[in-house]
Amino acid sequence: MTSPTTLDPRQARSRLRELTVIDVRTPGEYAGGHIPGALNIPVDYLNRALPDIRTVAHRGEVLVVCASGARSENACRMLAENGIHAATLAGGTGAWTAQGHDLHHPEGIRKATWGMERQVRLLAGSIVLLGLALGEVVHPAFRLLSASIAGGLVFSAVTNTCGMAAMLAKLPYDRPRKADLDAALAHLRRN
Repeated sequence: MTSPTTLDPRQARSRLRELTVIDVRTPGEYAGGHIPGALNIPVDYLNRALPDIRTVAHRGEVLVVCASGARSENACRMLAENGIHAATLAGGTGAWTAQGHDLHHPEGIRKATWGMERQVRLLAGSIVLLGLALGEVVHPAFRLLSASIAGGLVFSAVTNTCGMAAMLAKLPYDRPRKADLDAALAHLRRN
């Protein structure tokens, strides 16, 4: 399968009014700042949103966004498998802000959840350190814990997927609240 169409942040910003922007990050990441007008439909919930995304895609272009571009690229591939053409934002919200474009921060949000990449780095690093420490103090077999995380990180890089991120996305602060997802789907239906 070919790579999805990409828009760089300048292109996306100049066409923002004509695009339907779907942010596939977790609700916590989305709340920490998102492209103005973006709807939050986490990647794990795209299947539920397919009929509504399909309808919007027939009327105009869909832009899928995440933090770095990896999740949105995977989401675009999934949408393509279901007959929906969508573009991805090259470099994600990181590239968007690096080019000086502002993110929208919802009112009432004081403390943003860490981005998924940061959560993965913290957990992976903590498990590696724990495995090494326990390997020295308790039993050398605990070093296998560190080796398994290293293997998982290599697999993640090669496949451009992340099992640890998928698990972390199920934590309460990263899961979508039903009303948020329903509101995004209702917005798609209205437009």
